[in-house]
Amino acid sequence: MKITFLCPHLRIAGGVRAILTYADRLTAAGHEVAVVVPAKNRARAFWRSVTGARPEWIPGFRARVVWVDRWRPSALPDGDVLVATAWQSAAVVADAPARCGRKFYFVQHYESLYHGRAATVDATYRLPLRKIVISTWLRDVMRERFASEAEVLVTPVDPALFHAVPVTIATPRPRVLMLHHDYAWKGTADGFETVARVKPSVPGLHLVGFGVSAPRGRAGYDEFHADLPQDRLAALYSGCEIYLCPSWDEGLGMPPMEAMACGAALVTYDNGGCRDYAHDGETALVARRRDVSDLAAKLERLAADGALRARIAAAGSAFVRNTFEWGRAVRRMEAIFR
Repeated sequence: MKITFLCPHLRIAGGVRAILTYADRLTAAGHEVAVVVPAKNRARAFWRSVTGARPEWIPGFRARVVWVDRWRPSALPDGDVLVATAWQSAAVVADAPARCGRKFYFVQHYESLYHGRAATVDATYRLPLRKIVISTWLRDVMRERFASEAEVLVTPVDPALFHAVPVTIATPRPRVLMLHHDYAWKGTADGFETVARVKPSVPGLHLVGFGVSAPRGRAGYDEFHADLPQDRLAALYSGCEIYLCPSWDEGLGMPPMEAMACGAALVTYDNGGCRDYAHDGETALVARRRDVSDLAAKLERLAADGALRARIAAAGSAFVRNTFEWGRAVRRMEAIFR
């Protein structure tokens, strides 16, 4: 098949990683895949085309990258399948001529909550595009809010990148890892408050932060890792006993799954997307959404009870490694496209 993905950018991000991994693996499976990326203006698009700019953080990326100044329905390539991957590209795909192929919408978050004008984003979910969503929560959102069915295709963790590795640690334990983000809905402030409530009863608790860039001003981390290369994330995850996810809403949530694959026990808000892998008392401890008191109580349980922590970590790691697998996911996407 000739498959075209409209990708918003090539920077490291969970949603972009999923898009590019599907594009790469579908190319390896024998399909002709193009990833069309906007570069904001013609000069930049021309320069990136000339230099062959590609996602360097995915070694040996095999799909073709096409740089444009902006997406235009009339300028999209002929093909069998055309895929929107964010609300900004959905209308472009809907307006594309039939020669571009069957039209799909790969939905990785309910973007109306935090991106763009809610009414504008909601309108994209009503477009005549066949939807593929990355969690059962998103399927339910599409069904209940827009009377639209969707195929569920949970994004797997890459076991080549994310697996337990031996790490020597000199800090106090337990080490609790949290993703830092400036978006309020990522819950960083809730995470700081949660840890502050638990530290008096678990004085050895050591909060480790990581993110694309270091936080501005004072922050509540005992240790921070900024812009780590992909091949060092497994060591970071493996060196922390607990992963704390205070996000209010997630389409799925890849960092928690990656941490689980590396052996960390997960404590998380019920943020929607986590329901496919965070089963309370089994593979994670799950707190009520935006209830800091409940999140703190769950974190304290994991931090204070080594046996519980080990059981949750082992069950969670086995679940994410065995339930979701890239080969099966790519074959399922192929079948949906056909």
